[in-house]
Amino acid sequence: MKVLEGLYYSKEHEWVRVEGNKAYIGITDFATHSLGDIVYVELPELDAELAKNDVLGVVESVKAASDVYTPVSGVVVEVNEALADQPELLNEDPYTNYLAVLELTNESELEELMNSTEYEAFCENQ
Repeated sequence: MKVLEGLYYSKEHEWVRVEGNKAYIGITDFATHSLGDIVYVELPELDAELAKNDVLGVVESVKAASDVYTPVSGVVVEVNEALADQPELLNEDPYTNYLAVLELTNESELEELMNSTEYEAFCENQ
């Protein structure tokens, strides 16, 4: 299992990378291994206002369909269009292939997420 330092992690296996006031959100390596081969990704609408824990999108694999929840609140300013035609990119490199970028509306929510060390310990107990 690959976990990158410098990212924030949720208990639902999403990661967040913050650049300025933008939050790049994706699913973790742990999530992709649990799901298996990803065959479809549903992305949020641009300009959608999402509150923490709202459904950000859906990831479907050969095993199951899973909702992806946003670990932070914000407005969708970008989606990763490449995933529409190549959902398998999430299996290949889940940390490069984000689902969406949100303009943060409540930065303090980041404090509720785990760092890489905490997330690794969390995954060991899953």
